Amino acid sequence: MKQLIQGGRLLTAGRLDGAYADILIDGDTIAAVLPPGENVGADVKRVDATGRLLMPGLINAHTHGTTALGRAMADRWSLELLLNAYPWTGGGRTAEIKYLSTRIGALEMLSKGCTACYDLAAEIPAPSVEGLDAVARAYHDVGLRAVIAPMMADTTFYRAIPGLIASMPAELREKAEAMRATPYDVSLAICRTVIENWAWDRDKLRPALAPTIPHHCTDDFIVACRDLAKAHGIGVQMHVAESKVQALVGPRKYDTTLVGHLHKLGMIGPNFTAAHAIWIDDDDMGRLADAGASVAHNPGSNMKLGSGIGAARKMLDRGINLGVGTDGCLSSDNQNMFEAMRMAAFVSRVHGPDPQQWLTAAEAFEAATKGSAGALGMGNLIGQLAPGFKADIVFLDLTSINYIPLNEPLLHVVFVEDGTGIDRVMVGGQVLVEGGKVNGVDMSRLADETTAVMEQLAKVNVGAKDFVKAFEPVVLDYCVGLAREPYHVHRFCGHG
Repeated sequence: MKQLIQGGRLLTAGRLDGAYADILIDGDTIAAVLPPGENVGADVKRVDATGRLLMPGLINAHTHGTTALGRAMADRWSLELLLNAYPWTGGGRTAEIKYLSTRIGALEMLSKGCTACYDLAAEIPAPSVEGLDAVARAYHDVGLRAVIAPMMADTTFYRAIPGLIASMPAELREKAEAMRATPYDVSLAICRTVIENWAWDRDKLRPALAPTIPHHCTDDFIVACRDLAKAHGIGVQMHVAESKVQALVGPRKYDTTLVGHLHKLGMIGPNFTAAHAIWIDDDDMGRLADAGASVAHNPGSNMKLGSGIGAARKMLDRGINLGVGTDGCLSSDNQNMFEAMRMAAFVSRVHGPDPQQWLTAAEAFEAATKGSAGALGMGNLIGQLAPGFKADIVFLDLTSINYIPLNEPLLHVVFVEDGTGIDRVMVGGQVLVEGGKVNGVDMSRLADETTAVMEQLAKVNVGAKDFVKAFEPVVLDYCVGLAREPYHVHRFCGHG
């Protein structure tokens, strides 16, 4: 079936002026972008976009769908406190609970104009065929595109940070030393089974790998992930130098930076995305750029966790493909890509006083669309409203208060829009959101179901909560002390 979206204004990479244009869709793909009123024949369904600004669906370059039930659970947690707490905040998840959590995150993204994401799906103690299928099924049922990468480690959090266990009192040290991560060959065997039996449409859902953090994974594990990804032509995403604590581990453990170590292992390439990449230096940026790698910039999460501010301007200037993400709900609470895009523009402005060094609205917009599409490995498929790209389209209502008065459309989208101005969202030419609401979703029923699940999880995880709370003061003291040590990169705002 062909559709003609007519009467609207267009905002996309290379066409950022918001000029009037019509979009001809054939099936799920954009066939042409036409001047207003051009004749396309009678056998075409007309879609009225009068008073609407059309833009590509935003693309979330980094999230964790299985943590959506963890929104608004924590305040004043650093990354290390969040990782310490994960057996409590992420424990007790059955496959159906993983489905529910992922569905909630997907519904929020879709309702707020995001049509695709890179999901590092977290499961304890290891990925599972059933769990990853549940995550994929949730995205399929909502209608979102997703790259799904099981997040894995073969080293426990406590062992991954040099000196942390030694700093603990005897009782806690004994417990930490007794903990063991799942052997990497077990996790990889599950991943191989999932990849080789992938039954989902790869235009919509794709597998990938996520050995979570370099020093949480042995070198053998990282190399095995590298080889498995290469053999199947899939992507890899890792959290890299997200916090200063992580960055300081690099020289202690590898005698180089974390990016330098991954480079030595041959992990960094066009299929590689570094999530956060805050505490990286100029040499690291050069390695990423030269390899054709991407960075998923997560400004909201970075600020909530106090991790620092990524040097997005330097990354773009070095030629790194920059995407934008929200991160998971444990670390950023919402999945609003309009907010993440705006923050990406704003936080670039605290690096220094020269406005010419700040991210422009155009750069933030293209990072959250075209750049994120590249990070997902879908740069030729989504992220632009142009012939040959999928018809993933957000209709913004220009009578919304967000656009009154209407000045520069691009600046409204980046600096003002928060999702409340959305009228419709199409994915593959199908309208999934109308009047700002996802079609066919009973929100009251979803709320009741989720309340029951949260009550169940609170009972199941009471022991895990007590366990991690006992470690929290030690982790806090040790990691804050470590983070106060000098490093040749500075990514905090203040110097106090």
